[in-house]
Amino acid sequence: MRKIIAIALATAACGASLTLSTASDAVAAERAPQCVKVRKSFDKDQRHYLRLANLCSRRTSCFTIVVPHAKDPHGRLRRSTTKDVPYGPVKGPRALYVKNTHC
Repeated sequence: MRKIIAIALATAACGASLTLSTASDAVAAERAPQCVKVRKSFDKDQRHYLRLANLCSRRTSCFTIVVPHAKDPHGRLRRSTTKDVPYGPVKGPRALYVKNTHC
């Protein structure tokens, strides 16, 4: 009797772990690739700038700059490029982070 219960519990645990692993793979497939990285943040000519680099060598990547209490600017970077992107006036808030998005 104990052997049957142990086998049933082991089968249930294996089935649950298999379900969780396929679910996490599906979530990872839906997430945008993490290609765009911030290299530098600076001010120039009364504007905030971010120097963004696309680390993916085979694809164009899209991004959104998250700024509190302002419209979030977005754009795209061609493969293996670096670009200075203006996103707001110096008197405005600074960017919190850059979010990679699907194109």
